[in-house]
Amino acid sequence: MFAPYPAHGWVLEKMLPYESDAEFRRGIVTPLLGLKFDCGNHRVAGLLIFRTFTTDSSSKEVQSAATRVRPESEHSNVKMSQRRQAAAAALLAASMLALAACSSDSSSASAPSSASSASADASASASDAPSASGSAAAPGAVGAGCNPTDLTTMAPKSLLLATSEPAFEPWMVDNDPTTGKGFESAVAYAVAEKLGYTKEQIFWMRVSFEAGTTPGPKPFDFDINQYSISAQRAEAVDFSSSYYDITQAVITVKGSSLEKASDLASLKGAKLGAMLGTTSLDAISASIDPTNKPAVFDDNTAGAAALQNGQIDGLVVDLPTAFYMTGAQLTDGIVIGQLPPTSTDTEQLGLILQKDSPLTKCVTAAVDALRADGTLASLADQWLAGSGAPVLK
Repeated sequence: MFAPYPAHGWVLEKMLPYESDAEFRRGIVTPLLGLKFDCGNHRVAGLLIFRTFTTDSSSKEVQSAATRVRPESEHSNVKMSQRRQAAAAALLAASMLALAACSSDSSSASAPSSASSASADASASASDAPSASGSAAAPGAVGAGCNPTDLTTMAPKSLLLATSEPAFEPWMVDNDPTTGKGFESAVAYAVAEKLGYTKEQIFWMRVSFEAGTTPGPKPFDFDINQYSISAQRAEAVDFSSSYYDITQAVITVKGSSLEKASDLASLKGAKLGAMLGTTSLDAISASIDPTNKPAVFDDNTAGAAALQNGQIDGLVVDLPTAFYMTGAQLTDGIVIGQLPPTSTDTEQLGLILQKDSPLTKCVTAAVDALRADGTLASLADQWLAGSGAPVLK
């Protein structure tokens, strides 16, 4: 299900019927937090309305999903003191209200005449919903107490997941985490399924990358956003076990001599580069043993500029960075492929949870089960290697 956008402060608004995802999303911009719920025979939007306070103390309020929200530029005078509100409490209240609305027969009776078309749209969405195994996992599949009834989540028997805005491929396809398409979206749904959650019980919200790692209460149950597990971060948040062990990758640009490279031998005579003091630089010697001494850069931005200008043939970075740079930083960037692992000191990605979260043990058990049964490897092959990053041999 599509879910909340971050906002500065919220008041709970009534449930409103809506026609389609497109209609719902048109009214949502940064100042509005909306929760969408698919009910059996109609859809309702649980709105958390944002109030802004300008310097002259006048108040503006977004009225409903049917009314277009004012451009974000009109909210530039929002007082910083209004930014920290009880997000978790608002989310919980909205979720509980929505669940009540979905289970209410009277709500069905009050749905507008367009509900039938919305119901058909909801059914179509349900048929496309992701599942790691093709069917819902048994509640508590990873152990006693690890099921929707027993887990303490933001809203009862629901799971609120987070990622950033925007989210890039191949981690999330089309910047939409709700489809199960993309490696991290698929992993998130697989974890939820291992815990016994169905697609109807899963909601998404957007938070900044930094918000995931800062100390303090979190408005989500877990966040998935290519977070590297580190001792420093673990002082402020909980991590699950690793759902992906990061590999190094070689990138280039169209027109480069490496554009058609497909194995390690084709990289041996190339002019390669990497950032100073990184695993990427070590991997060049360990995996490729090139004829030419690697170029060394103070940061990856300098390396990207050298690659774009033709000063080097290829740049070695970790795989998440490779996808980002080729998709958003370089012109005509290409991921040649992944280098084979060479070190036991591997950087790992983990799900982030609030510090001392009661969910950490069960979420970790779910990740461990997915690794043991081969699901994580299969999803990595499908979405990472299958997205143009084969392991070079």
